[in-house]
Amino acid sequence: MTKPPIRGATPEDAAGCAAIISKWIDATPWMTRIYSETALAGMIADAMPEREMYVIGDPVIAYASFDPQSAKLSALYTAEQGKGLGKALIDKVREGRDAIWLTTHEHNFKAQKFYRREGFTEGALRVAPPPEVVRELVMEWRR
Repeated sequence: MTKPPIRGATPEDAAGCAAIISKWIDATPWMTRIYSETALAGMIADAMPEREMYVIGDPVIAYASFDPQSAKLSALYTAEQGKGLGKALIDKVREGRDAIWLTTHEHNFKAQKFYRREGFTEGALRVAPPPEVVRELVMEWRR
């Protein structure tokens, strides 16, 4: 399989990233919508100066947001599952790093399976910080 081209996200990509999240929320029965798609786009754009953000596609079909200060993968979403997009983004984030961590929703078993396949180990369940309402599973990867 050919690796998809990954590029750094720009403010113009925020709406595309938000659309992927919004579509996922709408398709996920156990996920509560807290923010509108427009609000999500604003939050993504506002976080860009402090985060490493990567996207695939134009228009965006996948993106990752990484906080280098905390080593947390804050977001990984793809519009097309099973095509290696998530793996390509995880590999990009891992470049030059010895460890990263993330949280995934307690009921997101597909994501948990993917992260385990990528070498992440499970940690504790935790209550998500407000205004989120779905518990999260902490997962960590070490080289």
